Amino acid sequence: MTLTLDRRAELYPLGQQAMRSMPFRGVELRDAPDGTGASVLRFTGYACVTDSPYEMSDWLGDYTEVVRSGAFAKTTAEADVPFKVNHEGITLARTKSGTMRLSEDSTGLLVEADLDPASPAVATLRSAMDRGDVDEMSFAFRVVRQEWSPDYTQRDITEVNLNKGDVSVVNYGANPATAGASLRADDLAAHLHRLSVDERREVFDRLATEFTPAPIATPSTGLNWRQATARALDLSRPP
Repeated sequence: MTLTLDRRAELYPLGQQAMRSMPFRGVELRDAPDGTGASVLRFTGYACVTDSPYEMSDWLGDYTEVVRSGAFAKTTAEADVPFKVNHEGITLARTKSGTMRLSEDSTGLLVEADLDPASPAVATLRSAMDRGDVDEMSFAFRVVRQEWSPDYTQRDITEVNLNKGDVSVVNYGANPATAGASLRADDLAAHLHRLSVDERREVFDRLATEFTPAPIATPSTGLNWRQATARALDLSRPP
């Protein structure tokens, strides 16, 4: 029995957190007045470009993914989203506090964050951006609505939830397949559980073929390769 692409939709259930990254698009970091006579360091840029296909990969092969225009329309008005570096560390700005604003325009998800120039973390980020050491953005999200093509080779994400996710400046991730495409061990176990017995058996056979050492050459004993391999690996068997 062959594993078919229609199993792919089960690998990406709604509500599972994912990350996608892209090179800087429209990014600017500049001093701006904060309305009190002081100034902030204002970051602007796109965390996602909509209607722009990119290639993803999973254990069933390659496929195309597109975040569709309108996917952020609802969440930008409701979500509590922090601005971070590499999706971790201290929050440098946040929608809840009003120090960051998210909106969706004809290009994609626009980020405008007011950063504190007195923060050592912000000074480090500014230096890294000025030097060109970081030049990509990423966002963490959950899919609310999606559509798959009939042959399951294209996934259209039509609505996302950014709440408790984040937008980040990142070191790496220009290829979206590097973020969110891998499966954690607990995710993989859940996916395998949803396969039929025959499909799980095929997965086992594929892994056994890939990782089991070739059987030791012995005189003909009438054993097939699986039995011979099992005997060779049975360390408890007396010599």
